[in-house]
Parts: sequence; C-alpha cells; structure tokens
Amino acid sequence: MRILVLPGDGIGPEITDATLVALEAVRDRFSLPLDLRHDVVGYASQKQHGTTVRPSLLDDARKADGVILGPTDSLEFRDEGKGEINPSKFFRKGMDLFANIRPSRTYAGLPGKVGEFDLVVVRENTEGFYADRNMEAGNGEILVTPDVAISLRRITRVCCLRIARAACELAMQRSRRVTIVHKANVLKVCDGMFVDACREVAADYPEITVDAVLVDAMMAYVVRDPRRFDVVVTTNMFGDILSDLTAELSGSLGLGGSLNAGAEHAMAQAAHGSAPDIAGQDVANPSSLILSTALLLGWYGRRTGKDDFVAAGEALDRAIEAGISAGEATRDVGGRLGTRVTAEALAKRIRSA
Repeated sequence: MRILVLPGDGIGPEITDATLVALEAVRDRFSLPLDLRHDVVGYASQKQHGTTVRPSLLDDARKADGVILGPTDSLEFRDEGKGEINPSKFFRKGMDLFANIRPSRTYAGLPGKVGEFDLVVVRENTEGFYADRNMEAGNGEILVTPDVAISLRRITRVCCLRIARAACELAMQRSRRVTIVHKANVLKVCDGMFVDACREVAADYPEITVDAVLVDAMMAYVVRDPRRFDVVVTTNMFGDILSDLTAELSGSLGLGGSLNAGAEHAMAQAAHGSAPDIAGQDVANPSSLILSTALLLGWYGRRTGKDDFVAAGEALDRAIEAGISAGEATRDVGGRLGTRVTAEALAKRIRSA
C-alpha cells in the first residue's frame, strides 16, 4: 500500500510522527507492504514552493492508495490567488472524496460525559454551504456591498443519493439503523431533496430502520441519549458540527477519527485543527490521526480484499482503547504522557499483542 504523508501545520508534524510510530508497529506485526511517500503542505509548502499546496500533489495523491493529512491552519489561507489554498478542500474536491466518515464512541477507562455510545456520522463532503467547494469556478460567498454578504448553498440529487448509499452500506455492517439529520422544515427545497434522496436509497435496504430528525433537536438528543443512534447521515455543515460534538462527548475531540472516502481514493485526516497554541509542547493527543489512519487501513483492506489491513486497523483501535484504560495516554483523556511517548507505548502494545 502506497501512502502519501503530509504532516501539515501546528501540531500536525507532531501527531503525524506519532501516527507513523503506530503505523510502523502494525506494519511489523501484520507484515504489511507499506510504501510511505513524504511531502509538505501548509506553511512548510508555502515557504519552500510559494503555495500551501502544489498542483502536482494531486497527481501524487491519486497515484497513492491513500493519503494521511495532518491538520493545517486553513483559517489563515484566504486568497488562493496568492497560493493560500486550503489543503483539505484541495484533496477532497480534487479526488471527489464525497463521504466523510466520523465514528465516535466511548472508551473503557475514560468516564463518559453522557454514558456509553457507539455511532458514526456520515457527512456529505463536497457541497452544501462550504463556499470553497460548491462552485466549479469562483467562490460561493459574495460580498454584495460592504454591509451585505451572501452565501450560496449547493445541494444536488446525485450527491445526496451517493452519501445516502454510503450510509446504508455502513449501516448494514453495524446495527442497521440510519438517522437522517436535516432542517427541511425551513430549508424545504434543499433539505427536502436530501431527505427524499435518503429515503429513496434506504428503500433498497429493507433491513434498515430509518428515521429523520431535525438538526437542532438532534443536538439535544445526542447529549441526552446518544445510544439511540447508530449511523447518522447528513449534509456537509450539519455533519461537521455534529461530528465534533459527538467526538467531544466520547471524551475528547482528540479521539475523533475521520476518513474522507470516494469511489477510488481515501484520505485519513484528524477531526480537529492545527492547535498552534500547543504546537511543539509534546502535549497534543495523536489519537485522532491514528484512528483516522486505522480507518484508512480498513477502507483499503475491504476494497482490495486484504484482510491483514483490516486487522491492522482494528489493532490500532484496540491499542488506543487499552492505552486509555491503562492511563498511557495524553492528559486530555486522563493520561499522563506526552505525544511521542503515547505513540511509543501504543506501538509497544501492538507489537506485544
């Protein structure tokens, strides 16, 4: 498996290095044929090449079997004409990574804030209110006058249908329950199309129980009783917000795995940002990027029929849970270790299992 590794900004290099320590451990244990190719995005790329993402990286990513992308300081990347390109958007759009899969679950040894739960948010990843990816050219945000701004939201039936199918396929592997999250009572046309498309696809899966919940009510429900949900499918912005909430409810946003997947390509990406305020302090939790890499290994293994990659991804997940239970984790999840030592303890556990 050829993987393109892009560390990113802020804590990105630290958690990427930690992820590679864990990845090397499962490589050794399962004898995985891994070929890691390293490059730069974000500020490091801007310093070397004058742009946060070189166009040629898209070809490199497409030739790889997967990408590991560390967090980048995309908030400050505002003018693409000056080479300030959001790397996440660049790869999601360029490789049509339409499904953002974000599992959230509680872990033994870490007191749950709302009780035990295990759910997955399946987020549409290529349109919606995201102004940098919903237009063929230009931007979906318009400043009409200095005091009037407009944001355009794009919803297409084809994108609704394919994210709904991704959610249903995932639900068939789990508890066969899908919840559609929307705001169709107000956004009658766009979210109405989304709900209709999801129900149309779900009709092909009679084994699945389907319900629909308004997004504002959903926020209350996942705080009150997240155990009632299994696979949640929703549009881009709602999914972004909801998946951060469920990750934090599991114990920490640092436990939020995230896989961006399309028909042919996939990219592991931490669910959180670059956190420049703690960069270089060896305190960042590497679990999000490690769990995202576990999802990438599982995606590749199922796609190619290589069970050893699926097993490797599961081993990473189990090792993180065991580390949390033993207190061998970072402080945000009740541990006492730094970023690097957390990864080394994880690797030791994997190799000795």
